[in-house]
Amino acid sequence: MIQSLRSRLALFALLAAVLAATRLNHFGAVPDASWAVFLLSGFYLRRDLRWAFPLLMALSVLVDFLVIRASGLDFWSHYCVSPGYWFLVPAYLSLWLAGAWLARGYTGLRPRELARAALALVAGVTACHLLAQGGFYWLSPVVAEPTLAGWWKNFSDWFLPYLGSTGLYVGLAAVLHVTASLAHGLWLGAARAPR
Repeated sequence: MIQSLRSRLALFALLAAVLAATRLNHFGAVPDASWAVFLLSGFYLRRDLRWAFPLLMALSVLVDFLVIRASGLDFWSHYCVSPGYWFLVPAYLSLWLAGAWLARGYTGLRPRELARAALALVAGVTACHLLAQGGFYWLSPVVAEPTLAGWWKNFSDWFLPYLGSTGLYVGLAAVLHVTASLAHGLWLGAARAPR
């Protein structure tokens, strides 16, 4: 993957900027890219889990804090901030780990990688949604009388939209990855060609 610290820091800055810019308006015209950012960070920065993951988590909470405060509400009394809010840590970690799993076996631009990427995306989003949505549903005082049927309805109502928006960003990143890989290969081929 990306070897130099400078390149990894630049990529981290780009991913953090995308997270912050899209998370500022969770339900706006531009979908929140947070889930995709954590999955992509696991893929590109898997060696940097110790520092990159906590920084992305802190940025996520900071953006939530700023958005909630800007709307004139107290962060700690907002309906999204309940004991379940802290389930975002293992939820986002599951996305990171899905990306890291994909990176660990990555063999380059091969058809097999498309299937592995789809599996990592679906598995990561499913685990993340189970933790994030489950933590909110079962631990939030907003849900007065939680039931298994109510949880399933809530889970199934939101699963496809989250999978879709995450897949959209991961797909865009995959196109950029393939384009950069092909351009790099062409550049290397041109540099090695006899003159």
